[in-house]
Amino acid sequence: MIVLDYRDNRPLYEQVTEKIAHLIICGALESNSKLPSVRSLAMDLSVNPNTIQRAYAQLEQDGYIYTVLGRGNYVCGNNEWKDSKLRELSRELEQAMRKAKEAGLTLQEVTAMVDTVYASEEGETK
Repeated sequence: MIVLDYRDNRPLYEQVTEKIAHLIICGALESNSKLPSVRSLAMDLSVNPNTIQRAYAQLEQDGYIYTVLGRGNYVCGNNEWKDSKLRELSRELEQAMRKAKEAGLTLQEVTAMVDTVYASEEGETK
């Protein structure tokens, strides 16, 4: 399910957060499915439970999961996290486009940059 890269400079909780978010986005974790407990995932990954707790807190803040007290953590419905992410990305894209326009870049230049970044990201996930 999750493999951590100990050579990665990022903190372990960020790697766990990214991996779980990816599993949710690609559909490997279905809406309303229960995530492993903090302790069991910490044991599986051989990390401190605080690392998993921090990752789960970030995932909840980002709208990917929700917590039911005394029961555990669950994957949010697809529309909930998608709507949240779309709003966030829309704001970021607006800011980036404003900066590009202020820098004198044309729409074609920006589109080429986006295509390049998107293609490189696609290559990394394959």
